[in-house]
Amino acid sequence: MKYFTFVNRSVTLINNYKVSMANSNITTESGGRQNMFPTETRPYIDESVSYESYPQNAEKVNGRWAMLGLVALVGAYVSTGQIIPGIF
Repeated sequence: MKYFTFVNRSVTLINNYKVSMANSNITTESGGRQNMFPTETRPYIDESVSYESYPQNAEKVNGRWAMLGLVALVGAYVSTGQIIPGIF
């Protein structure tokens, strides 16, 4: 008889826990684990920043890095005689 009383108390305790968790604001997953991040944050778009000139600026920066790479390639060839020092 003690065993059935213990099982009954355990089941009652578990059911009360489930009911209290269902009434709380904590989100649980299907495995019973609590989920800290149940919702995603909304994306924020800064309207004060203008991206109208971004493509032109990106092309200028890309061209400048390409010129720097070309100068580095010529400098490496002049100083070592190899196209890529250590490889060619």
